[in-house]
Amino acid sequence: MNRENGGEQEKEQESQENGRLVADSVEEKGQKSCSGPGQVSNGYPSTSPQSPREGAGAGTDRGSTPGAFRTLVVQQTSLDPPRETWSKKMDFLLSVIGYAVDLGNVWRFPYICYQNGGGAFLLPYLLMAVFGGVPLFYMELALGQFHRSGCISIWKHICPIFKGIGFAICIIALYIAFYYNTIMAWALYYLLSSFRATLPWTTCNNKWNTPNCTHYLSTDLNVSWTDNSISPAEEFYIRQVLQVHLSPGLHQLGWVSWQLALCLLFIFTVVYFSIWKGVKTSGKVVWVTATFPYLVLLILLIRGATLPGAWRGVVFYLKPDWRKLLTTSVWLDAAAQIFFSLGPGFGVLLAFASYNPFHNNCYKDALVTSSVNCLTSFLSGFVIFTVLGYMAEMRQQGVETVAKDAGNLLFIIYAEAIANMPAATFFAIIFFLMIIMLGLDSTVSLSCFLEILANEFSLNEFDFSLCLLSLLFLNLVKCIGGAFVVKLFEEYATGPAVITVVFLEVIAVSWFYGTTRFCNDVQLMLGFAPGVFWRVCWVAICPCFLLFIIGSFLAFPPDVRLFDYLYPFWTTVLGYCIGVSSFICVPSYMVYHLVTTKGTFKQVSLDRQKLQNTYFNVSCQV
Repeated sequence: MNRENGGEQEKEQESQENGRLVADSVEEKGQKSCSGPGQVSNGYPSTSPQSPREGAGAGTDRGSTPGAFRTLVVQQTSLDPPRETWSKKMDFLLSVIGYAVDLGNVWRFPYICYQNGGGAFLLPYLLMAVFGGVPLFYMELALGQFHRSGCISIWKHICPIFKGIGFAICIIALYIAFYYNTIMAWALYYLLSSFRATLPWTTCNNKWNTPNCTHYLSTDLNVSWTDNSISPAEEFYIRQVLQVHLSPGLHQLGWVSWQLALCLLFIFTVVYFSIWKGVKTSGKVVWVTATFPYLVLLILLIRGATLPGAWRGVVFYLKPDWRKLLTTSVWLDAAAQIFFSLGPGFGVLLAFASYNPFHNNCYKDALVTSSVNCLTSFLSGFVIFTVLGYMAEMRQQGVETVAKDAGNLLFIIYAEAIANMPAATFFAIIFFLMIIMLGLDSTVSLSCFLEILANEFSLNEFDFSLCLLSLLFLNLVKCIGGAFVVKLFEEYATGPAVITVVFLEVIAVSWFYGTTRFCNDVQLMLGFAPGVFWRVCWVAICPCFLLFIIGSFLAFPPDVRLFDYLYPFWTTVLGYCIGVSSFICVPSYMVYHLVTTKGTFKQVSLDRQKLQNTYFNVSCQV
């Protein structure tokens, strides 16, 4: 008898290795044995259970008393290794904030704001954020957290025929690595040049200066600023850092600038060691890179508010021009700004959220981080325009004249203003260190790209390092005309392509995967389903929002110009080819998938997803 009991116990232990056998005695009358969503040992909740009446007689135990039920909960195991998770909740929040808050918040938003009606621009900006940016932000966090996958492998859970979207995102991330890290290399060059008693972009007696260089400080009352004048800061940026005056254009880039190549090497080294151990490392790095910029912004805001003429910049920044709201360009700029500021579609939000615990409240995270992002943009406007008002006061010009070129705002206008402040060396160091910190946070697109490759193709640590060295080699081709290439990639490589990719992503999730199914997934995680507002946004408003931006890009191609160089027509064709090179992955993979997979279109695109959902389908029977 004891042997029989021992054998039964061994069998029961073996069965519990693949599932759980739970016996619950329910003594209360009329209660359901599974009245709410259950939960299995891996932390994933079960689906809505059946009532006892539906299974009456099927699950009763002969030896049990009336009213006692035997519940069998089956947990399916996964062959995939357990996914890494964030050490702390704040690691995730700071990573998302650091990714979303980048250089676009510091310099592009203030410029776009004053250009499109000042305070009046805040109305279309907030509308685009509420009905377009935040719903897309929330959708990507929920997708990544539920399926715990990167931007390639996630499509086997959603809609396999759209897997080309993941490959397109990888190529876009590669393009970002090509030019975004180069901008950080420029900032590093400025940072290293700032460790001097006299900043090199303050004087006109350097070897790179021209006769048009106009040297002045706030105490130089005899120096007048004319239309032919060139500031020392502008000549330092153009003739010393970029050296674009030695290159006739994009068709002749010239030789490699070894100074910038070394700066780029250092930037990639820092990026690599920030991510080489995954989220355990990057989650600690963001405590510095995501918080330090806010400290610097606060210091610069206090300093800028005490400068003479600061009030002129603030008034120019906030004075509303309601007539601007009648123009289409204002709404387009608002949509583009909020989209690129929050950053859905680059695969980073999916990757970050995939390391969250399953029941993490990603809805609250989306609202908090997107609000911080928008408030940071608004705060940055005061930081920038107090200084622009100071520059206008010094030059005795209008603020609109000083801030006429947004592309030169950081490395020329703001650098020049810092050079004319007391304690210029200190402010220059913390300012360009802030620029590097903002860039490092946003360069997680590179880490996302490498992480996706490592997970999708099972690369080992050597291959992971080889990918990084390959990117480093490509970026080391830093020629004196490299600024022309950076501008081309900035205008064409990411903008239209990533918007198109996100448009297809919303269509795939809302129309193919289904809004109802997606909302049920969210309910399993959070305990509540998204409301009608979010459903309408995902099904209709967000696709229209993205189509509006795509149509405007196609109808009004950008007039690309860098300093005095106007890009010829053939560069426009080249730019569109670069943009299409990533997007072409989507239709190409669709054709490949339809050819290599048997079955009808519906079976090929959706049925595989149903099989994957069995991992989360835990039945509760009576």
